[in-house]
Amino acid sequence: MPQNHEHDVLIIGSGAAGLTVALNLPAHLSVAVISKDRLSSGATLWAQGGIAAVMDDSDSVENHIRDTLAAGGGLCHEDAVRFTVEHGRESIEWLIDNGVDFTRDAPGDNYHLTREGGHSHRRILHSADATGQAVSYSLSDQARRRPNIDILEQRVAVDLITNRKLSLPGNRCVGAYVLNLEDNHVELFRARFVVIATGGASKAYRYTSNPDGASGDGIAMAWRAGCRTANLEFNQFHPTCLYHPHAKSFLITEALRGEGGQLKLPDGSRFMDRFDSRAELAPRDIVARAIDHEMKRLGADHLYLDISHRDADFIRDHFPTIYERCLHFGIDMTREPIPVVPAAHYTCGGVMTDLHARSDVNQLYVVGEAAFTGLHGANRMASNSLLECLVYGRAAAEDIANSAADIPAPPEAPAWDESQVRDSDEDVVIAHNWDELRHFMWDYVGIVRTTKRLQRAKHRVDLLAGEIGEFYSNYRVSNDLLELRNLVTVADLIICSAMQRRESRGLHYTLDHPGLQNESRDTILTPTTFRPKAP
Repeated sequence: MPQNHEHDVLIIGSGAAGLTVALNLPAHLSVAVISKDRLSSGATLWAQGGIAAVMDDSDSVENHIRDTLAAGGGLCHEDAVRFTVEHGRESIEWLIDNGVDFTRDAPGDNYHLTREGGHSHRRILHSADATGQAVSYSLSDQARRRPNIDILEQRVAVDLITNRKLSLPGNRCVGAYVLNLEDNHVELFRARFVVIATGGASKAYRYTSNPDGASGDGIAMAWRAGCRTANLEFNQFHPTCLYHPHAKSFLITEALRGEGGQLKLPDGSRFMDRFDSRAELAPRDIVARAIDHEMKRLGADHLYLDISHRDADFIRDHFPTIYERCLHFGIDMTREPIPVVPAAHYTCGGVMTDLHARSDVNQLYVVGEAAFTGLHGANRMASNSLLECLVYGRAAAEDIANSAADIPAPPEAPAWDESQVRDSDEDVVIAHNWDELRHFMWDYVGIVRTTKRLQRAKHRVDLLAGEIGEFYSNYRVSNDLLELRNLVTVADLIICSAMQRRESRGLHYTLDHPGLQNESRDTILTPTTFRPKAP
């Protein structure tokens, strides 16, 4: 029998963003954290490079702000950038207080700071080359110790519950329906506050550095609940993922290039200086397009990243995870270059929020990669993403704590009704639709776009949305169906956003409009006035 739950705060997602919110809430508030898999299974776990913050006297907040604005291609919101950077150091100190062990130059010495693309100074704190793992494990451990935090694993959100859906007055989010993957029943979660921390939507693409759960769930649910989205055309493709038939979703951190790694063609020659004076340390969009250009020019299915000229002990000490992973596939990075290819990595746009992580729907907060805060603009600068999770997660928790006394208990809501649906006997349809969606998104809405490619993608996504909507209406929900339903919605939003931007800026590059428009503006989609076909 499905359970009903009631908490003060429901947090959907268990990465750095969601756990930061949970751990910063006061102890008298009851909190539920739901996770698709185990608690530490999200994208945070996969982060290698580190977290950008001003920690050295030779650096400054103004430098970090200036670098972020430059990388963002004229679309960063300066208030959001300043807010994030100014709260960077205290967020790092909070992580340290919660047990995150960052790498030092020597035992008891200063923290080792590395440099990545777009940064003018060394300001990336890291835990060897597994920073996300250190953050995820430390925050998960702290969350399990808190008596006011209920952790519910193997659960995936189906949809948000709002006053509008309950035919009640007001514009408020009051909970969510959540599928329990262990018994395949949908549970009712009511809450005074709901936080979306579900990550991005890079699973929309055939090749991605992200884990399987990056299916845009929170963005799609918030859109269906009435939230605006912004700048979803800006999909960041990480320039360097390990190219190997059995190396699924393994990223080669940008920090490797920060420590002298060189990008090379199959003949061993370097090429990045032909595309940008910063060469390998240019922002990710420039590096990804350069690699894509050279691969297409040569007909190559991958290029190479070479750090073998550095001392072997240095490589093993600074990049132990990458070293072991490559060695597992027969590649000794201390002696030979690493085969690499670009892959979808980060969703720069998302659900519009303010500096407190509040969305358009009252008591609904969005933090992390699912949110559009204005920090990233047209291109996220390396290692600003985990910083955003921490800063806005803490801001959301503070806002919830300050307003909790004024928000009443959530209203009653009906249990999930599955009396009119049946078990699916055609799951092959889901598999085929998955495959089609990811292929046409990669081919038509990838690193380089054209108007005709986007039109083809729009036609395909409309057909898919109709098929998936019919399937959703007639069969019991499953994790695969829910993810596919959400991804086709977000893919539609990405395509429609890209079609509206008639210029090449940051991560959005189109051959039909290679120049910049005089005025820089966000691409904002509003559910009440703009409705792409979606199930």
